[in-house]
Amino acid sequence: MTTFTQALFRLAEGLLVLLLTAMVVMVFGNVVLRYGFNTGIDFSEELSRFAFIWITFLGAIIALRENAHLGLDTLIRVLPRAGRMGCFALSNLMMLGCCGLMFYGTWRQHGIHATTLSPVTELPMIWVYGVGYVASLAMGGLIFGNLVRLVRGDITDADLIQVQDAEEGHTPASPATTAGAAR
Repeated sequence: MTTFTQALFRLAEGLLVLLLTAMVVMVFGNVVLRYGFNTGIDFSEELSRFAFIWITFLGAIIALRENAHLGLDTLIRVLPRAGRMGCFALSNLMMLGCCGLMFYGTWRQHGIHATTLSPVTELPMIWVYGVGYVASLAMGGLIFGNLVRLVRGDITDADLIQVQDAEEGHTPASPATTAGAAR
């Protein structure tokens, strides 16, 4: 991965931290103000919701990069390398298609969201839902990169299984190894 790409992901991770911190401060501050002083900050709830939307999409990009999405790899693990490569290509092509649909849907709604203002802060809603552009392009780039690596033959057997074990981020052992260890 290039230095530029790593810098972009560090920026995304920093933005995630910033958004989560802002969201916690706004929600906690509003709770204290409402229960302690019978008042509140009007825009706090709205901006918290907007931050949550961005956190969800940015987190999905980071999770895709780290193969941290949920997955079922039972069938993939018993296939030969050619079968794994075929499944890898098919799943990545389907994900790329979903990214295309997300970009197209965001583009189709762009005019509506650009002219619709949020009720309290009066921000154009494209600043909220425009994250569809960011997510679809970033995820599409990652997926396209995976497909290029597959075509070039620069992909390892471990890369063909796009699932990590929940514990310590390791890829789980194959079923044959697990069955042998259980005996």
